[in-house]
Amino acid sequence: MTTHTAVQLVEPDAEGMHPERRRELQQRRLRTLVDRLLKAGGLQAERLKQAGVTSGTDVGLDELHLLPTVSKQDLWDHYPDGLRMARPEQVVCVHGSSGTGGRPTLVPYTAHDIRIWGQVMARALGGAGATRRSVIHNAYGYGLFTGGLGVHHGGMRLGATVVPISGGMTERQVRLIQDLRPDVLCCTPSYAIHLGEALKAGTTLKVGVFGAEPWTEEMRQQIQDLLGIRALDIYGLSEIIGPGVACESLDSQGMLNVAEDHFYVEAIDEDGRPAETGELVVTTLTKTGMPLLRYRTGDIATVKDAVPGAPRTLRRMSKLLGRKDDMLVIRGVNVFPTEIESVLLADERVSPHYLIVEDRRTARPELKIAIEAEGVDSEQLRAELVVKLRERLGITCDVHVLAPGTVPRTETGKAQRLARWSQGQAPVPGISS
Repeated sequence: MTTHTAVQLVEPDAEGMHPERRRELQQRRLRTLVDRLLKAGGLQAERLKQAGVTSGTDVGLDELHLLPTVSKQDLWDHYPDGLRMARPEQVVCVHGSSGTGGRPTLVPYTAHDIRIWGQVMARALGGAGATRRSVIHNAYGYGLFTGGLGVHHGGMRLGATVVPISGGMTERQVRLIQDLRPDVLCCTPSYAIHLGEALKAGTTLKVGVFGAEPWTEEMRQQIQDLLGIRALDIYGLSEIIGPGVACESLDSQGMLNVAEDHFYVEAIDEDGRPAETGELVVTTLTKTGMPLLRYRTGDIATVKDAVPGAPRTLRRMSKLLGRKDDMLVIRGVNVFPTEIESVLLADERVSPHYLIVEDRRTARPELKIAIEAEGVDSEQLRAELVVKLRERLGITCDVHVLAPGTVPRTETGKAQRLARWSQGQAPVPGISS
């Protein structure tokens, strides 16, 4: 695996700013945001007034956790404009993500927002070791989903060469990686596995920036072993800006640097109180199309200070521990899918292709797990994983060891690793129905 020691700050004044100066900047931007929200009226202004806020001067970072939040439900309730604050003629594009019941989450972007997006993504790619001389193989999907265009904006701002291959067409991806000799790969971690299995020879790739779905340290190791690269995590969501809210760098010790001058990140517990580990709540300090004050992301992570003595003085967040809506409650036990992945991929006999099934077709809910393995004693592996999962989760899981190629793959978008059965036909052959 290629290792890196160089540290690149694309914008040293922002990324290396003294924390006290940055906090003063955040405070000014927060008060400006509150004044803008109050002036614009609407849902966020109403909630601020109900909380007794009449001006930005009423708000300080130390009291931010006392202010009201907004959620994805609020965006759905105000579909299609969401909580747009910019005038229609100021909106230059719309991005979004899929939603329930056919309702996507749509987010308007102004030209200012696009500039900020390119800026934070350039920093993210630079922190991963990309330079103006880099060739970035961008296999995130292009379109309404923010992944592909986020990397594209950032790569161009950095001055690198971006190959906008998008998702799918794996044979073409392999050919372009061989012919154009990129040093940076950007895609979902599940597709990185797919590409790694399709690439039969070594490549010029040195680093990968992978996001759009939770993934564990165990999957990181599998990707690094498969592709011979350094695998880094990136975080974002369309409601905030897209990818670039936070990104791991070569010197961030396994955590993700938050672009704090643009996004103020909190972690709260189930009662809404500040916590080191909890649900991420993000305030957009500089967005103009749809600025959000204390947006509840539903993502669970740990927030910590910068690496002591490092050039980057940004606070960091952990890899996602899970999502609130992905948490499974099986016979009274709370389980995150990432906990299961950690157990599965810690065993070198287990393929990174797996499926977790929450089976509620009977009065006693079951957790079924389909994995792939080849050339092993399937019964011994199954029995060992049952024990390891019980030790980690506190419940007994129904493990099925299947032949390679059995678990469904996807060439585009996020891997489907979780299924919920309420009446259903088993989607994977080999899992008892």
